[in-house]
Amino acid sequence: QVQLVESGGGLVQAGGSLRLSCAASGRAFRIYYLAWFRQAPGKEREKVSALTWSEGVTYYVDSVKGRFTISRDNAKNTVYLQMNNLKPEDTAVYYCAADTAYDGREEYDDWGRGTQVTVSS
Repeated sequence: QVQLVESGGGLVQAGGSLRLSCAASGRAFRIYYLAWFRQAPGKEREKVSALTWSEGVTYYVDSVKGRFTISRDNAKNTVYLQMNNLKPEDTAVYYCAADTAYDGREEYDDWGRGTQVTVSS
């Protein structure tokens, strides 16, 4: 019961920055986990970052630690991924995903359509 729309992707040179946004909307939903995934051509989709919505506990994959920051704005029902010092290997389609089921599992059942991030060298 949640719709997710990503924005903010684009083309940037190595060392540059982008901020991705994920706007959530719907009726009577609660988000327990919100994550950013990415998938590059020919590669497996990986979880880049995640947070617990209420507590704000965050997770980052090792390759982006110190460069990416996930945050939320409850008033706007929006989560952000600030990406600094971008590298060509960050090039991928980035997806926003939400876990809206309170069942004791981190299960991403709602997904956005993705936004392309391309980092040139």
